[in-house]
Amino acid sequence: MKNLVKKNILDLTPSATLAINEKCKELILKGKKIYRFGFGQSPFPVPEKIVEALKKNADKKDYLPMQGLPELRVSIAKHLNYLTQNDYSKDEILVTPGSKEAMYLMHVAFKGDVILPSSSWVSYAPQASIANNKVHWLKTSRENNWFPTAKELEKKIKSIGKKNILLILNSPNNPSGATCKNLKEIAEVAKKNKILIHSDEIYGLLKFDVEYESISTYYPEGTIISSSLSKCFGAGGWRLGFIAVPKNLSDFLSRIKTIGSETFSSVSSPIQYAAIEAYTGDYSDYIVKTRQILNSIGQYVYNNLKSNNILINPPQGAFYLMPEFINTKFKTSSDLCNSILEDTGVALLPGSGFGFNKQAMLTRLSYTDFNGGEFLKNTTNSKKIENSLIEKYAPNVVEGTSKLSEWSKNL
Repeated sequence: MKNLVKKNILDLTPSATLAINEKCKELILKGKKIYRFGFGQSPFPVPEKIVEALKKNADKKDYLPMQGLPELRVSIAKHLNYLTQNDYSKDEILVTPGSKEAMYLMHVAFKGDVILPSSSWVSYAPQASIANNKVHWLKTSRENNWFPTAKELEKKIKSIGKKNILLILNSPNNPSGATCKNLKEIAEVAKKNKILIHSDEIYGLLKFDVEYESISTYYPEGTIISSSLSKCFGAGGWRLGFIAVPKNLSDFLSRIKTIGSETFSSVSSPIQYAAIEAYTGDYSDYIVKTRQILNSIGQYVYNNLKSNNILINPPQGAFYLMPEFINTKFKTSSDLCNSILEDTGVALLPGSGFGFNKQAMLTRLSYTDFNGGEFLKNTTNSKKIENSLIEKYAPNVVEGTSKLSEWSKNL
């Protein structure tokens, strides 16, 4: 049998994140020391009360409503309203098996073109391609903190013409670790041109400098928010996410729900009951401590990498940095990352997976290769975490950073 695969699927490749993870496993089996800076997984344990809630509800075996457990949706709506100053109700929340699934359902339902700023998470563009939505890349720069200016966005919108347009924004950002400083201006352009925004706020509580900020605060009627338990509560493997769709887009949400009903039916019952605790309990101390640890480690890596051979912006949120190597002999960022992995054992992801030209020597570094549970136990609420603590509780990050710095001196 021939031609079994659809044309829009033929050019897809496996996720760069998963691919580097598999390569790391292979090298570890061969006895090589690997510094896992390529996989963006929270290093921290799920808070104990949330784990206890899961244990308590492990006997829940019945299917729940496709849209999600009503009590959970109420909890998520209240949580979002507190953070964004909006007025969501449970009817505007859809619970999904991870926010990645929520995004995919949205792409399948959406009829129009998609604007993606480079830098963008590795799965945004493939999901749009699977759904046959045309992607328009919007170039960004280090000088503008890896986010588009309002003027650049307006120009891109005009070039696309009179079509439905979905802009995807992620702040704090994966892969750059930057936060968007001009959300209000971007919202004004979006509102003026009546385009839809998907605000991926999965790292929203891990913003280092100021309070939580959502573009939905400035453009609530045109913004769809997605988030999950994965990054801020350390529960990536639990696979629980959600989208919040404003009331005026209820028909769009209805179509998304219809697609979901034919794919995943409903999210795991025990996980949904446990998530109520996550969204109603007071975990401010946990969030503050994890944010302080990540900020301090990010600053450590930044301070030890910035040099004549590595251009890098300071950390602003999430747990990523985006080093750019200069004066290199490599043709692509993939070649660069493969050489770094072979020479030093440091695993990075190539910038080409995040919307950048493959000739640009940009990489994504995730500084999460440490035991977050141990670090949490030995951290107070003091704003400054000494380097001695980082060296003690994040030795792989320290060693990997040192090896990367030394390697770059030979470029």
